[in-house]
Amino acid sequence: MKINIPDYVQLTIDILEENGFEAYIVGGAIRDILLNKTPMDFDIGTNALPEEVEKIFYNFKPISVGKKFGTIVVPQKKGNVEITTFRNEGVYKDGRRPEWVNFSSNIIDDLSRRDFTINAMAYSKKTGLIDPFNGKVDLENKTIKTVGSPEKRFKEDYLRILRAVRFSTELGFNIEENTFNAGKKQSKNISNISQERIRDEFFKILLSETPSKGIKILEKMEILNIILPELVETIGFDQKNPHHEKELYFHTLCVLDNVPPILNLRLAALFHDIGKPYTQTLDNEGIGHYYNHDKIGGEITKNILKRFKASKDLIEKTIVLVVEHMNHHNNFSEKGLKRLINKISKEEIFNLLNLQKADIKCSNKNASIDHIIEREKKVREILENKEAISIKDLDINGKDLIEMGFGEGKIIGDILNYLLEKVMEEPELNEKEKLKEKVEATFGPLKDLKDRP
Repeated sequence: MKINIPDYVQLTIDILEENGFEAYIVGGAIRDILLNKTPMDFDIGTNALPEEVEKIFYNFKPISVGKKFGTIVVPQKKGNVEITTFRNEGVYKDGRRPEWVNFSSNIIDDLSRRDFTINAMAYSKKTGLIDPFNGKVDLENKTIKTVGSPEKRFKEDYLRILRAVRFSTELGFNIEENTFNAGKKQSKNISNISQERIRDEFFKILLSETPSKGIKILEKMEILNIILPELVETIGFDQKNPHHEKELYFHTLCVLDNVPPILNLRLAALFHDIGKPYTQTLDNEGIGHYYNHDKIGGEITKNILKRFKASKDLIEKTIVLVVEHMNHHNNFSEKGLKRLINKISKEEIFNLLNLQKADIKCSNKNASIDHIIEREKKVREILENKEAISIKDLDINGKDLIEMGFGEGKIIGDILNYLLEKVMEEPELNEKEKLKEKVEATFGPLKDLKDRP
């Protein structure tokens, strides 16, 4: 078989081979190429030692950040290439790192230490495809299967259980039965993994085409109750409300699948109703109500994302969407809509609208999103017309007011806020001279301003 390799990657292989070494594209790049996908990056395996790689690629100014583990990065204009010396490993004692790592001259040694068969292939034009564990067959059968014993492979690094779920979700593959059962049996050990490593795999699951598949696998493998026990509370939860046809868990998964793959939006979809199990009240007719579930959900979301050690920016953006998702019931005036855009931000307002559309569609098959579509249209008009939604959009600023005679201090902010209110009602007022006239008419003749303290 022949595989198309980018010129800069092939050049790297050619240079190694010209110097008498073996060189192969290895790992995920081969998997992606065989799936007709464009690899995000390319890794090369070689029997050249790190010092030899540095010497060969001296003119490329190689980066030695992973030299201890045999990896040298070779920068090129079209992309960096990681070159790693073949290696084999000793026993894993801490569920993450091997007791020892030795460099090897054998590509099979290197492939045999990898996690899944679909990641344990190598290729070069000179040799062709090297596939000792039938990874190509597993790709064709859409199967996730460990290299060798799944119990042993997972004990080496418990994160591999989450990686199995992630690959299954991203690729739409099934996890082979023995691999699945071993992962489920050892799932309790995931609690020993750092939150950062768990977070990274979990976020990749959320950004896949159908993230609900991954959530369901996490549930079946008894991982969900370890990494996200708050979501487990939604499983089997009857909303007892005629406007909600699905139990809370399946409603949540439906919303998750129906928003674009933007991380804070996917997180908000997963957590938007997570406060409901804690806020349910039943009226005299047995109908469920969930007052303040959005605000409670925001607090739960904050706690979860802090536990995941997410960035402050991601936490804040996610919480805003969770807390505001219920405002689709509000009948906003144009002025109110501008205030909402300013509160949410021009960038995030469309994420909120997408969340609301998915929330409504996943609640009741007869529910209409026409009002959200109309709201979205109006928001676009406001932004395209560059109408003022914040003080910084005014055609006048604090410096202008000071030049008019106002002293620095609270009065400047008060005047600007007053002008913003007027401009949001009448966009045509947003011209400097008109705004000055408004100030004069409201706060007194300009000639008197100089005398003000």
